[in-house]
Amino acid sequence: MSAHVDPPATSPAPAGSDPPQAIAEAFAIAQAFAIAGPVRELTPLGNGNVNDTYRVEAADGRRYVLQRLNTQVFPRPELVIDNIARLGAHVADRPLTLERSGRLWELPRLIPTRAHRRLWLEHNGLPWRLSTHIEDTVVHDTVQDASHAREVGRALGRFHLLIHDLPCDQLADTLEGFHVTPRYLAAYQQLAAQRGSSADCEVSRWCSAFVEQRQELAPALERARERGLLKLRPIHGDPKVNNVLLDRHSGEAVALVDLDTVKPGLVQYDIGDCLRSGCNPAGEEASDPAAVRFDLALCRPMLAGYLELARPWLSDADLHYIPVAVRLIAFELGLRFFSDHLAGNRYFKCRHPGHNLQRALVQFRLTESIEAQHEEIRKLVEDLA
Repeated sequence: MSAHVDPPATSPAPAGSDPPQAIAEAFAIAQAFAIAGPVRELTPLGNGNVNDTYRVEAADGRRYVLQRLNTQVFPRPELVIDNIARLGAHVADRPLTLERSGRLWELPRLIPTRAHRRLWLEHNGLPWRLSTHIEDTVVHDTVQDASHAREVGRALGRFHLLIHDLPCDQLADTLEGFHVTPRYLAAYQQLAAQRGSSADCEVSRWCSAFVEQRQELAPALERARERGLLKLRPIHGDPKVNNVLLDRHSGEAVALVDLDTVKPGLVQYDIGDCLRSGCNPAGEEASDPAAVRFDLALCRPMLAGYLELARPWLSDADLHYIPVAVRLIAFELGLRFFSDHLAGNRYFKCRHPGHNLQRALVQFRLTESIEAQHEEIRKLVEDLA
């Protein structure tokens, strides 16, 4: 669907680092959705690596989240929107009241357009959508303490509990090959062969050697699926720490957002990604690779929080492959960052030319830390399960 969007009569003041023209365009697009009254304020929101995101405030004080989807990442945005709508319909009749805050667990809801009542619009060839803003919440890029770690785990556990019985044939595979590590490895190998090594720096050469030494790791989960040990289920696809919203007052997790990557997959990728993201106190954007480590003291409450809610429908094989997944997903993300660096930074947003190389180094250092503690992680899963 395409739609014409008129510019606002007066352009809003520029906000954040976005140029005034981009803010004015987003301001006008927000007006095309069915919200109460005109848009009063629009500001850039978050630090996502893929989409452009804005917080929108309407004249009645209600707030929303406006996003422009990156079509290089999501070439069929209508499938992304359809998956989110199906997910929302699946959980709509099973409300969950949270213990500490008394709030309902929430998922962002899509807002239709004023014309045609569709759930997204296209402007200048790019897709936009508007969703509800989950109020009175805070978010962190890294885990703050053990209590926060537990809530991050519970957020993913609650999400899986709600959607594990959603039939996979009702969800489109919006990102074919996403979280299928052998495909990332094959793409990297082709890219590395085309590029050669003449222009590589020392860090790049170290990363190349790191990947070369761990090629056998890539197919671990996919082989288990092919053998029938693991099965496809609905997954979030990106359950990192800063996608978990916490109640501002109680600190309880009340939402898991950024649903663009919801699709059929292996839950081990979700569990591994949650632990990878949450148990590295230095964070994905660490400037000092020496500070990167996998913290078992955070892993225990996070995994305990997850299993508290998700354990009843997990098989013994599901549990067995969690330690494998934690290592694999850190390696996979490092591989993706490194490949994007070699390809000229086409996928992830960068603040400087070597940004993706720096991110890759962080993930590879994290992989090393996970490897050194593999037996402790295995025993932890065994104890908690």
